[in-house]
Amino acid sequence: MSKKRIFISFAMEDKTLRDFLVGQAKNEKSPFEFVDMSVKKPWESAWKTNCRTKIKGCDGVIIIVTKNTKNADGQLWEVKCAKEESIPCRGIYGSSTDRPATFPKELEGTRVVNWTWGNIKNWIDTL
Repeated sequence: MSKKRIFISFAMEDKTLRDFLVGQAKNEKSPFEFVDMSVKKPWESAWKTNCRTKIKGCDGVIIIVTKNTKNADGQLWEVKCAKEESIPCRGIYGSSTDRPATFPKELEGTRVVNWTWGNIKNWIDTL
C-alpha cells in the first residue's frame, strides 16, 4: 500500500505536537504511515495560495486540536481551505488535558478523536 499524503494542521504553539505525530508515523512499530505535507514555516507572501496547493495535493488533513486552536488564524484557514477543497479532515486532541471548551466554527462537522495509533490508522485506512 502506498503512503498517504497527509497535511497536518496545527497552531504554531503546538509545533512540538506536530513533530511528535511525524515521529510516531516513522516509528517501525507504528501501524500507520504517511508523507507529512504540513507547512513547516509560514510563507512570506502568497502563503494562502501555496498552502491551498499543498492541501489540494493531499489525501487528508489531520487537525491537532488544543486550546490554542481557537486563536490560530492560520490553522483555522487551513481547515476552512481543506473543507472548500473537499479534502477529508480528522481532528485529534493534542492531549487529554489541553482540550478546548468549545470548537471554532471552522471545526463544525469535523470528528475529533483521542490521539491513539488505532484512531489515526483507522482514519488513514479510509482515505
